[in-house]
Amino acid sequence: MKVAYLVNHYPKVSHTFIRREILALEKQGLDVMRLAVRGWDDAAPDPQDQSEKARTRYLLQGGPVELGRAMLGEAVRAPGKFFGALKLALGMGRRSDRPWPLHLVYLAEACVALRLLREGGATHLHAHFGTNSAEVAMLVHALGGPGYSFTVHGPEEFDKPEFLHLGEKIRRARFVVAITSFCRSQLYRWVDRHQWGKVRIVHCGLEPAFHKVDTPPPAGRRLLCVGRLSEQKGHLLLIEAAALVAAQEPDFELVLAGDGELRQPIEERIAALKLGGHVRITGWIGSDQVRTEMLAARALVLASFAEGLPVVVMEAMALGRPVVSTGIAGIPELVQPGDNGWLVPAGDAQALADAMLACLRCEGEELQRMGESARTRVLARHDVDVEAARLAGLFREHAHA
Repeated sequence: MKVAYLVNHYPKVSHTFIRREILALEKQGLDVMRLAVRGWDDAAPDPQDQSEKARTRYLLQGGPVELGRAMLGEAVRAPGKFFGALKLALGMGRRSDRPWPLHLVYLAEACVALRLLREGGATHLHAHFGTNSAEVAMLVHALGGPGYSFTVHGPEEFDKPEFLHLGEKIRRARFVVAITSFCRSQLYRWVDRHQWGKVRIVHCGLEPAFHKVDTPPPAGRRLLCVGRLSEQKGHLLLIEAAALVAAQEPDFELVLAGDGELRQPIEERIAALKLGGHVRITGWIGSDQVRTEMLAARALVLASFAEGLPVVVMEAMALGRPVVSTGIAGIPELVQPGDNGWLVPAGDAQALADAMLACLRCEGEELQRMGESARTRVLARHDVDVEAARLAGLFREHAHA
């Protein structure tokens, strides 16, 4: 069976979980074709990303001329299906968060994708994320291409499901993957009960090479936060909590691994609270550096306001690190208070500070026990080969649906 994967941007540092999934599917015997809208001109310092980029076909790489030719070609080849897909694209533009001309661009991208799928012989198209990539996959099917499925992660899909016409995408799909039970519940909200059966849980997986380590959490005073410096991650609240912690634990250290649009306001708040000696921002770092930072930290801490299930939570737990986090979305499905971490209400700086202090004051044996429990739980639920086998089974089950 040949399956095509469609991702808006691939490869990408924050999309290593997609790369892991594709490679694990190939171990299951599937032939996976890579399609992406953009990413061909990105730097790819990771050797695996370099390899993936060379194997990926890009829908926008040919520019407007190729998009126009592809649309004209489909209009001539199958006018009935083309105008049906055009009607669908215009419908997706109603009450959308994006202007309707962009949905015509998605139709053009679908025309390019359909040509590539025919050339490659793919019999199923799977998109990651329920946003524009899922719309392109739906339009490919409307044009007469193979059936499709897509994986929903959140939180973007949960923030604006009506504007994304999420229900329509689910109804037309062969099946839909939710990465957590919470994610599945959110998808249930936008389709009738008889559609619920097509929403299936497949967890994101971890590859064994990442967590081949048996190093207990260090006794130091360092906590690590990994994530884009953006509004949904709650870094500004985390800085407020860090000030409360530093007032009681002068040798406390917080590392923010990542970068993003809120870096300047975060740096300004760090300076205003005189936390320069406590908080360090790394900027963008690769997966190997993230792993090194995790191993040097006592625990992972997240102050997120909105999430799906952060891959960094899985990675930290796989390395034997407890997690301090807001108890939102799919995070409580992994992080168990008192067993492998601490959960706090989102938006509560004092509660977050109290949990961070509890973590910093946790004795060595107890911290190690929590780390071991974290590792056991995540490896039981997020083995990449087990999850890929489950996903491969869904592809085969729905091959001719």
